[in-house]
Amino acid sequence: MSERIKKYLGLAGIVILLAGAYSIVSFANSFSASIQPSSFRSFAVNAEGKATSIPDVAKFSYSVVTEGDTNIKALTDKNTTKSNGIIAFLKKSGIDEEDIKTTNYSLEPRTKYYSCGYRADGVKPCPPSEIVGYTVRQSGEVKVRDFTKIGEILAGVTTNGANDVSDLQFTTDDPTKIEDLARANAIEKAIAKAELIAKTGNFKVGRLLSIEESNYNPTPYYESFVPKMMSAGVVATPTIEAGSQETKINITLRYEIK
Repeated sequence: MSERIKKYLGLAGIVILLAGAYSIVSFANSFSASIQPSSFRSFAVNAEGKATSIPDVAKFSYSVVTEGDTNIKALTDKNTTKSNGIIAFLKKSGIDEEDIKTTNYSLEPRTKYYSCGYRADGVKPCPPSEIVGYTVRQSGEVKVRDFTKIGEILAGVTTNGANDVSDLQFTTDDPTKIEDLARANAIEKAIAKAELIAKTGNFKVGRLLSIEESNYNPTPYYESFVPKMMSAGVVATPTIEAGSQETKINITLRYEIK
């Protein structure tokens, strides 16, 4: 092999080695940027978006609580009659079956305990505890879509046997649209804030590196509904106002600094 050929082969080998080294360095830099993009040259902005909606669903819970002696059948029959009467009333009032849900049914014993204390004779044993009766509770949740009937339905549930009505709240059946509006508002504010910070700091906004979201959707709750009896023994119909509901979403955007 001539000296010239050896020289060319040596030069070619050096070029290949340099190209390989460049490729390795380039790959390492790209990989580093991909797993930790601009970690030392980035900034984050946060903004809150809001959107107001009018609730279209009212929800409340009710319970029929019945206490009695150890005759379980008589007790459960009494509770079931009242509970079925409430469901029949709700359906008659225009509430759809899918908007009536039984959330709990329980039968619990009531136990009597004896406190004997110190017995000087030390002979007679202390009587054991005994079941003196039972408590039956059946609970349900109702959705009301016609707000003009809310007061009438609350009063009617009580007169038909419910002795615990509570957790009245107003909400939106499908919150997606209102959340999208709040989200768009938050992103709009965050972008404007990022541009202002970049202009003030004399740098340019680079590519978007990450986006994080958190939301807070307050739902108005009301105290337990306590019926007021009129002189004729009829439950007074309460006036219920739905008001409005505000949805809030927080957005954090992280940008590369150019």
